[in-house]
Amino acid sequence: MRRRLIQVQNRRQLLTSALRYGTLGLLGAAGAAAVIRRRRLLQEGKCINDGVCRGCQVFETCGLPQALSAKQVLAKMANGGK
Repeated sequence: MRRRLIQVQNRRQLLTSALRYGTLGLLGAAGAAAVIRRRRLLQEGKCINDGVCRGCQVFETCGLPQALSAKQVLAKMANGGK
C-alpha cells in the first residue's frame, strides 16, 4: 500500500512539473515572438504603437507621417500658435 502511494505522488509531481514547465515554455515563446515582431515592424518602418504617438517610446526618432504630424502640432502648441 505504501509503495503505491509513493508512485502516485511521483506521478503527480511529474504531471505538475510538466504542466509548469510547459506553460513557462509557452510564455517564453510568446514573449520572444512579440519582441521579434516589434523589431521587424520597426525595421519595416511600420507603427508599433497602433498610431498612439504621444506615449510611444520611439516618438522622438520616428519618421512616419503620423508621428511627423503629431510633432508639428506639438511644436505649434509649444510656440503658442494655432
